[in-house]
Amino acid sequence: MKRQADQVADIIPVGALGIIPLKGINELGEKVNNYLVRWRKARSGKHIDNPAFEGYEKDSFIIKAQCPRFSSGEAKGLILETVRGHDLFILVDVTNYSLTYNICGHVNHMSPDDHFADLRRTIAALGGKARRITVIIPYLYESRQHKRSTRESLDCALALQELTNMGVDNIITFDAHDPRVQNAIPLKGFETVRPSYQFVKGLLKTVKDLKIDKDHLMIISPDEGATERAVYLATILGIDIGMFYKRRDYSTIIDGHNPIVAHEFLGSSLEGKDVVIIDDMISSGESMIDVARELKKRKAKRIFCAATFGLFTNGLEIFDKAHEEGLIDKILTTNLIYQSPELLKRDYYVSCDMSKYIAFIIDILNTDSSMSELLNPFERIEKLVGEYKKDPYSIK
Repeated sequence: MKRQADQVADIIPVGALGIIPLKGINELGEKVNNYLVRWRKARSGKHIDNPAFEGYEKDSFIIKAQCPRFSSGEAKGLILETVRGHDLFILVDVTNYSLTYNICGHVNHMSPDDHFADLRRTIAALGGKARRITVIIPYLYESRQHKRSTRESLDCALALQELTNMGVDNIITFDAHDPRVQNAIPLKGFETVRPSYQFVKGLLKTVKDLKIDKDHLMIISPDEGATERAVYLATILGIDIGMFYKRRDYSTIIDGHNPIVAHEFLGSSLEGKDVVIIDDMISSGESMIDVARELKKRKAKRIFCAATFGLFTNGLEIFDKAHEEGLIDKILTTNLIYQSPELLKRDYYVSCDMSKYIAFIIDILNTDSSMSELLNPFERIEKLVGEYKKDPYSIK
């Protein structure tokens, strides 16, 4: 990625760079901003007299914006700096439930709908003055409601269409539940990025005695939907995959979905092998723990769970218990969404930082350059694994 970033250093930006991290993703936004400030200050000498690069170097690229609320719970979007001619990147975490607001004297936690409404308000407040708008929405809003199997709403598709109708040019998300949802906006930019490299690096930084070969390590897909992720990572690492598929009771609906009757396994022997279960999200965690239990029945050695989004909607107690029982050794998720202080304190938890990756994406898109190298981390993972095999403690 560094090589590609160096190549775009001499390309004239689309417009003056601006970042608007909405409330709830401020910490990640600050980290992204710090990377961009540092990189561009290091490059600025060659562009100091070129008017086309005016504003290329700043002390901060963050544009001040707010979404204050009235006592009725209504709100409005405010942009507190000029955005005319800017190439804007708006960051939003629709899953951050820790934020609250008052409505008629009651405290209300922000839901995904509230965050998405604030995103719309911010775009509306821009008033069409920005040169280009890119929305970075790590957990794609309503991505679990991505297809229609009966008479039901298609919320994710509607949200994408609404954003593009408001003037958004590009949408960047991470590990979309089903990437085919981009068919809702075929004439607009849509990228779904997978944090495969960050997962591998996080695991290798934490576990120093892994043997990365077919005899000692296997990638596990917990269901049919995660198979592509598992195949991709297993291919890069040169190891085998195993897959579970869920038998469900389609005659019953509980909490909006059909309950799982059993997990059936397809794959070679697991005896004595370390395994990595990879998925896009951990919601309640029950399915992940059921899979871990099935793996232990098949004599798997250590179990590492990797998911892009750690929602932990039913709390952490079931994971504490699973760790104590020896079912799960480590859980890896990214900092793309809100991480509770309680989660960060768990000794079995590994946080995979995505701020530098997002900074690379913004830096490259600001010059309309190709993202191909960013989207395919094959060479970087291969190099990382090679360094680990030589010296596990070199990975920091």
